Amino acid sequence: MAVLLKRQLSDSEKQQILAQHGRTCFATGHEIPEVEQLQFDHIRAFARDGASELDNIAPMCAQHNKEKGALPLDDFRIKLRLKDFFATGDRLTLGDLLDYMKKNRDLPCYGSPISVKENDGTAQITSPSFTATQPLHTCKTTGWKYFYATLDIALLDSDDDHDETVGLQPRYLIFDKVFNLYRHFQKHPVLQPSVGRIVDDRIRLFDGQHKIAALLWNGRRQFECKVYLRPDVRLLNDTNIAAHDKFAQTPFFSSIMVMKLGAQFGADFERYKNLEDGQPKTEASFMDYLRKQDSNLNTAELNQRFRSYLYNSVLEHEENRLRHLVSASNRGSMEKPLTIDQLSKSFFSCFMYRNPTTDNMTTDAYARDQELQNMVEFMNAFYDIGLSKWNPKASPNDEQQRKLNRLAGSKSMMAWAELMHGAVCGKLEIYGNEDRVRPFYRLLTPQQNESIRNAVQRLVDWKMWVAPASDEIDAALAGNKSQLKEWFKKKGLTTGYLMGAPE
Repeated sequence: MAVLLKRQLSDSEKQQILAQHGRTCFATGHEIPEVEQLQFDHIRAFARDGASELDNIAPMCAQHNKEKGALPLDDFRIKLRLKDFFATGDRLTLGDLLDYMKKNRDLPCYGSPISVKENDGTAQITSPSFTATQPLHTCKTTGWKYFYATLDIALLDSDDDHDETVGLQPRYLIFDKVFNLYRHFQKHPVLQPSVGRIVDDRIRLFDGQHKIAALLWNGRRQFECKVYLRPDVRLLNDTNIAAHDKFAQTPFFSSIMVMKLGAQFGADFERYKNLEDGQPKTEASFMDYLRKQDSNLNTAELNQRFRSYLYNSVLEHEENRLRHLVSASNRGSMEKPLTIDQLSKSFFSCFMYRNPTTDNMTTDAYARDQELQNMVEFMNAFYDIGLSKWNPKASPNDEQQRKLNRLAGSKSMMAWAELMHGAVCGKLEIYGNEDRVRPFYRLLTPQQNESIRNAVQRLVDWKMWVAPASDEIDAALAGNKSQLKEWFKKKGLTTGYLMGAPE
C-alpha cells in the first residue's frame, strides 16, 4: 500500500505545496481534475535521507498514489519513465537509453568524438570540451594498452552494432536489474569501472551498461571507465562473451548468445568465402580454417557458433513473421511466448541440418540458402495459420488463446515437431536417412510448399487443442516429450493425420 504522511497537512501547507508544484501529479506531470481528491506524499523517503520540510512533499493523483505502493515519489516517477523507455522495444541497450534520454532532454549529447594520443607512457585524451592525461597500462597476457579515467557521458556510447560491424555489447538491458540498481546506488558505491574500447575515435562501452543506466537515472553524468586502445576485437569479443556467460552470476540469454556468436561467425564466414587460396570452399573446411585461426576453440564451441549462425540467419531474416513472438530472454512471456531454446528443440532440431556440410559452395549441391528460405516459409506458415492470432491480453476463458497456449507450449512443440517432420518427409517423398535429417536442404517448388502449409493447417485445426480448460490434454502437456508424443498419437495427432488422413 502507499506510504502515508505521518501527520495531516493543514490547508495552508497544502496551498504552499500547490503553489510550488501546481495541481499536477508529481509522478507524470498530468493535471489533476478539480473533482478528484488530491493526495500528498514524500518525494524522497525518510529512509533515504528525505527531509520532512514541505519542499520534500508533492501532490499526487489517487491512481498513481495507489500504484506506487511503498516507493517514494522520486523512485516511482523513475519507474514509470523506465516503463516508458522499455515499451519502445525489446532489444534495448545502453545506446537506446542514451538516445531516449537525449530525445527527452535529459542529456544534451553523448558519444562525442575524441582524440587519444600516446606519449611517454600516457594517454592524452582531448575533445572540444574535455582534456586529460592518464597513465597507460599494459595487459601482461595480451600486450593490449588501456587507461582508466572518469569520463563525462558526453564522451561515452554503447558498443552496439554499427554500419555492418559487430559491436561487443553482449546483453540487452533488463528492466528489473536497472531499477533495482538505481535504488541500490542511492546508498551504495559502484565497485567496478565500466569497460570500453576506442572505435572510430569514440569510446564505446561493452561492460557495465546496467550500472551506467542505473546511475544515469540517479542523475550521475560522470563515470569511471577502463578503456582499451587497440585490442584484438575477436579475442576481446570471445573474452567478453565468456565473462557474461560461463563466468557470470546472471545467466546469459540464449537469444543474445545466438545473435552475438552468429553475427561474429557470419563475419568470419564471409571473409573465408572470399579467401583466394585455390581450395574448394565448404562449411566443413571453414571449420578447419577457424581451428587454425583460434586454437583455443574446441569442437563443441565451434559447433555452438555454427548453429548460432544458422539460427540467427533464420530468426533475423527480414521476411520471418514469427520472429516478433520470440523472447529476448531465456523465458517466454504472454507478449513473446517462444524462446530460442524452445525453437532449437523443435523447429531447428527437426528441420535444419545443423552440422557443417562438405558440399562445395560454388556448386548447385550447396543448398544452405534454400534451407534457410524454406525454414522461414515454414515458420511463416505456423504464424499465419496459428500464432498470428496470439492475444496476450485475452481472458483465461478465451477458447482461441487456450488453443494457442497449448499449441505453442514448449513440450508440445517438441513433441508435435517430430510428428510434423515425418509428415514433411512424406509430403516431399524423402525416404533415405541421409536426406531425412535435412528435409529443407533443397529447392522446394510452390506446390511442395503449399503441401507443407496444408500439414500445418491440419496441425492447428486438431480438435483437442480447443478442449475445455483442465481437460486431459493439459495433464498430458505437463508430462515429458516422449509420453506426450504417444498421447498425441492415441488421440489422432499422427503423421498420417498431418498428411491428410482422417483422425
